[in-house]
Amino acid sequence: MRLRIWTTLFLATIAQVAWGQTSTNPKLVNAEVTSPEPSVNSYTVLGATSEQEALVRAQIRIMQPDVYPLRVLFVPHWKYVDTTRTFRLHVPAGYTSAMFTHLPSRSVFIDSDRYVSDDSLGYWVAHELGHLAANSASENAADKAAREYRKHLKAARKPDVH
Repeated sequence: MRLRIWTTLFLATIAQVAWGQTSTNPKLVNAEVTSPEPSVNSYTVLGATSEQEALVRAQIRIMQPDVYPLRVLFVPHWKYVDTTRTFRLHVPAGYTSAMFTHLPSRSVFIDSDRYVSDDSLGYWVAHELGHLAANSASENAADKAAREYRKHLKAARKPDVH
């Protein structure tokens, strides 16, 4: 008997809460209000300071990559190490890794505790965008694709002399 009473009270409470959350508009999806499709070059920058986000967005805009990442994540070192382990990242002998790209999700992970300078950030982001452009985990293919991106960055740094 107690179970029935508690069940009835529970269902009555849930019904009231659910009823309070209903919309007065019976039309569930309004065609005029639906969000537009994301543009090809839209991406999210997560975990960065406002300066880091502005810098990485400016550098990517200058590089004009063929394939944009869907997200760029600045993570602390412990999270970076954990993520590399989760994705089973293979770092070739003689290399260190301050950032990597997860190709299936088009995500670039940056170890925020290990990137040294703004110039090095641009250099290595170009490399990671090279992985996306080549759609390959090969370091050589990424470096080959990154050369063009690095040229764009270098040209942007040169002052205009009239």
